[in-house]
Amino acid sequence: MVTSPHRLASEAGLRILMRGGNAIEAAVAASAALSVVYPHFCGLGGDGVWMLADRAGRSTCLLGIGQAAARLPGDDPIPVRGPLSALTSAGLVASWDAALKHSRRLWGGCEDLGILLEDAIELAGAGFPASPSQRFWLGFRSADHESWPGFQAHFAGGGEQFRQPRLAESLRAIAEGGARTFYEGELAARIARGLADAGSTLTLTDLAATQTREAAPIRMPYRGMTLLAPPPPTQGATTLAIMGILEHLHLTGLDGRGADVLHLCVEAVKQAFLDRHLIADPDFAAVPLDWMLDADHLAAKAAAIDPGAALPWPHVMRTGDTAFIGVVDREGRSVALLQSLYYDWGSGVVAGDTGILWQNRGAAFDRSVDGPNRLQPGKRPFYTLNPGIALRGGMPALVYGTQGADGQPQTLALLLARLIDLGLSPADALAAPRFLLGRTFSDARDTLKLEASAGEATFAELARRGHEVSAIPALSPLAGQAGVIAIDAEGGVTGAHDPRSDGCALGLGDRT
Repeated sequence: MVTSPHRLASEAGLRILMRGGNAIEAAVAASAALSVVYPHFCGLGGDGVWMLADRAGRSTCLLGIGQAAARLPGDDPIPVRGPLSALTSAGLVASWDAALKHSRRLWGGCEDLGILLEDAIELAGAGFPASPSQRFWLGFRSADHESWPGFQAHFAGGGEQFRQPRLAESLRAIAEGGARTFYEGELAARIARGLADAGSTLTLTDLAATQTREAAPIRMPYRGMTLLAPPPPTQGATTLAIMGILEHLHLTGLDGRGADVLHLCVEAVKQAFLDRHLIADPDFAAVPLDWMLDADHLAAKAAAIDPGAALPWPHVMRTGDTAFIGVVDREGRSVALLQSLYYDWGSGVVAGDTGILWQNRGAAFDRSVDGPNRLQPGKRPFYTLNPGIALRGGMPALVYGTQGADGQPQTLALLLARLIDLGLSPADALAAPRFLLGRTFSDARDTLKLEASAGEATFAELARRGHEVSAIPALSPLAGQAGVIAIDAEGGVTGAHDPRSDGCALGLGDRT
């Protein structure tokens, strides 16, 4: 099964599974296709974070995260758009290479990268109907993107088919020359020249220094399962901390749409987010993971939650948009992948004539003198991407992830509670009303934003407990775009992608 936020990307991955390819190979094909058909949320100029697990008990994380340029701009605040926000290299293409090496070494993979990019190349060259999400975000930023270098020529055109011929050429170069041509070859030189001409401080040397890190996942026991998340600089520890707090609270038997479950999840989020500022690149700052995920520490946070009253929201908002891909193959080998440009449309900067839109992940750094996430050459920023896999008896049982920056841990915690504690199916868990705590791009209030489908009684009860609740439409994109694949004890799979997205889950075999 493959799940992604765009049907064409899910189809690209499914075709590889139909050929007999494994989950990593299918995920690379879906990732490349999604980089074409969801250009507002992800692309070759962005990053990717992978979680991998199989029935042999092996699990690992691939951190395809670009590092800050060696030569940084001045001391002014980092802009959220434009060339000075394009100050980290892009790790997605490098992550494809690392994932395929893992595939060949441990999962019997044999597919060539060129084969896996065929759908993406065809979609970029021949075109596809722009999704409602793409059209929405293009219109939403219409007052801004006229000033973004190279953007108008590549993304602002109309017509029934949205074509990206320059991107097709870049994908073809990668298919023919391999992933490293993006960082060290002729394509890399064109990328570096285009970024420099736009005013970015990234250089060819910075691109060549980009590597995917392989790391052990961090873990949290939950209701007899083991939850896996990526380590720092991602916020995976925050998601696990929320679940570690919920482990001490009683959810089973509660109404999945009611105020009790929502209140406990919201309060667990607040407690976990108190520690999130400590997460940074561990190469540059000590991150106290053992303390953050310590059972006694989390038990104390659970004990601080009042079932009948809300605490204040103590967090400063981070924004960002992402795309999730989940794949499970016939051997139960599982992939959870998130890829992103950070904000919708990233930096807005297209790298010269390559058709590659660059991320603005550099805006996730801060300019403090001594903060753990301060900007430094070669450093990876604090990272919101945290896809997950849950193990049962050491084998993959749930594959999940979501778009949504600050909302990612919130959405994942609510989904996991509904899947594990309340026994909902992936489709029902994804369709149920969700919340987003804190500010958004369209609402600067630190309110509890709740989908209207939760019902008047739930709104009233949450307000009675002290939550400042504001309604957002049912199935609002503000509540994240998530995907889930569930694997039962016999190996059967069920899955879905968020009804808030343009995507779907597509499966092979008798049980999908």
